[in-house]
Amino acid sequence: MAEASNASADSAPAESQARNVIYCGVCTLPPEYCEFGGTVKKCEEWLRANHADMHTRIYSEEALAAPLTALSLSAQKRAEKDSQKKQAKAEAAEARLHEKKKSAKVLIKRVERSKRKYVTAVSGLEAHGLELKKVAKELGKKFATGSSVTKVASGGEEIVVQGDLSDEIYDWITGTYEDVPEDNIECIEDKKKKGSGGPA
Repeated sequence: MAEASNASADSAPAESQARNVIYCGVCTLPPEYCEFGGTVKKCEEWLRANHADMHTRIYSEEALAAPLTALSLSAQKRAEKDSQKKQAKAEAAEARLHEKKKSAKVLIKRVERSKRKYVTAVSGLEAHGLELKKVAKELGKKFATGSSVTKVASGGEEIVVQGDLSDEIYDWITGTYEDVPEDNIECIEDKKKKGSGGPA
């Protein structure tokens, strides 16, 4: 009986190993599919820096020319035009994103909650590529206070930090995140509206 179980174990096929897939650090797609994302140039630079062997396999002259050899001349011309259009479109999108980042304002507002209680609201950080939840957590740790991400009536999100910390947050953002230009940060004081209902 023991001999029969050993024989069946030897004849069973070996388990296949899991495949190790590399994902792009820019667009999070596999490098073979980066051309379908909007950041081909950045993806290629990332791949060259992190996986040189895969970069030569995907972006070498032979690899780029191989799909075109099977096409007719007119199809090759169309493919070239399409690739030029894609490249121009990607460059334009990148330029728009860069301009948007340069002109995006970060607003730090001190809002009065009650008599002497304040909160500080920080909005506009997401335009500079920062994740609001991570920044809120860092602010809470740095200033030992409550910090959260809340939705705004206009549809965006802002970070709300308990306490009057507008100057400290201004200094912390300029020191921690070099991507956010100091000229684009504004401090605003916003008082809570008083109730209009009086005694009747």
